Amino acid sequence: MTDLRIDSRFPDPDSAYRLLIDAHRSLGDAESAELNSALILILANHIGDSEVLAQAIELAKTTLTTGERKTPA
Repeated sequence: MTDLRIDSRFPDPDSAYRLLIDAHRSLGDAESAELNSALILILANHIGDSEVLAQAIELAKTTLTTGERKTPA
C-alpha cells in the first residue's frame, strides 16, 4: 500500500502556491471551479493510485470541516 505524502516536496513552496493563485487571476467563479476540476483530474491521473487518491480526498474533507491540515490516519 502506498501512503499519501504530505511533506512539502517543492523546493520553493511559495512559488508553487503563486502558480496556483495566478492561474485563477481574472477568472470568474465558474471558470475558477472548472479550472480546479480539470487540474484535480489531471493530477489524479498523474498519481495513478486509487488508494493515495482516497487518502487525499479524506485529508481534504478534514480540512473543510476543521479548517486545518491534519495527517491521514
